Amino acid sequence: MSNRPVDLEVKNLCKYYNAGRKRVLKAVDDVSFVIYKGETLGIVGESGCGKTTCGKTCIGMLEKTGGTVTYQGKDVHSLSKQERFDFSGKVQMIFQDPYASLDPHQKVYDIVAEGIRIHKLAKDKAQEERMVLELLDMVGLNAEHAMRNVHEFSGGQRQRIGIARALAVEPEFLFCDEPISALDVSIQAQIINLLMKLQKQRELTMLFIAHDLSMVKHISDRIAVMYLGNLVELANSADLYKNPLHPYTGALLSAVPIADPKASRQRQKVMLTGDVPSPVNPPAGCRFSGRCSRCMDVCSQKKPELKEVEPGHFVACHLY
Repeated sequence: MSNRPVDLEVKNLCKYYNAGRKRVLKAVDDVSFVIYKGETLGIVGESGCGKTTCGKTCIGMLEKTGGTVTYQGKDVHSLSKQERFDFSGKVQMIFQDPYASLDPHQKVYDIVAEGIRIHKLAKDKAQEERMVLELLDMVGLNAEHAMRNVHEFSGGQRQRIGIARALAVEPEFLFCDEPISALDVSIQAQIINLLMKLQKQRELTMLFIAHDLSMVKHISDRIAVMYLGNLVELANSADLYKNPLHPYTGALLSAVPIADPKASRQRQKVMLTGDVPSPVNPPAGCRFSGRCSRCMDVCSQKKPELKEVEPGHFVACHLY
C-alpha cells in the first residue's frame, strides 16, 4: 500500500436499480479502490459494465445503495448543504458528449464565467474577464471565441470549452467520463494531451473513464478493469499491459490494434464466447465464468475476492 495521500477512497460501493417485478439491476456491486493525490486512475470495460455509474456515484451525482465514498476524509454522500457547495468547487466533471453538455445558444464567455460567478472567484468584472480569457487560452481557444455561440464550434472545440468550464472554479479533482468517445479519432489525441498538460500544470487528480485501452494507457498511472459491475483487476498502467492476470483483461488487450503488422500477426488473439450476462440476473460465482476459457468448477460457485497477488497488482480470479 502506498503512503501517498489519498484523495478519494471507495469501499464496497454498490449502486442498484429497481428493474421491476422485484428484480434488481446491480450496476455497481461491491467495488473498492483508492485514488491518490495527483494521479490519474483509469477505469475501463465494455459498454454497460457500470464504469460511468461508478464514477457518478463516487462524486455524489448518483445516490449510493451501499458502501462508502470519502473525498479527503469526508463522506461524499452525507455532506451538508455548505459542504456540498464547497465540494462542487473542488470536484468537477468533463462530460462524454460535448454536444449535449453545452447549451448551443449560449455564449462561450457565459458558460466559462458561470462557475466563477457562482463561487465568487472574481472581485470585479475586469478580473472575471481576465480569468475567462486565460482559461480559453489554456485550452487552446482564442479571445475572439469568447463572444461566439457554442453551436458555431466543432466537437473538439466544444470539448475544450467544456474543459475550460470545469477548470473555471479551480478544482483539485476531475472526473472525465469518456471525454473523447464522441470525437473524431484525429481530435482524440489532442484532447488527451491537453488533459495531461493541464493535470501537470494544475496538479490535478483525475478519474478517467473509457473503453479505449490504448488511450487509457497513455493518460493513466493506474488502471482498474470492470466487468458487469465488479472490479476484476487493478494495477499500474505498464504492469497491466505487460502482464494482464485476469482472463477478461487479456481478452480486452488482445483486441487493441497494434501499428506493427508483424507483431500484430504474432500476437495471440483471445476470442470470447457467449454474450455478456444480464446485470439483472448475473451468474453465481465469478461473473465472467460463462465466457472464460480457463473456467474451473469453483468459478461458477464462489465469487473471487480482489486480492493483491503482486506488489500493487490486484486481481479477482480463482486462478491466483
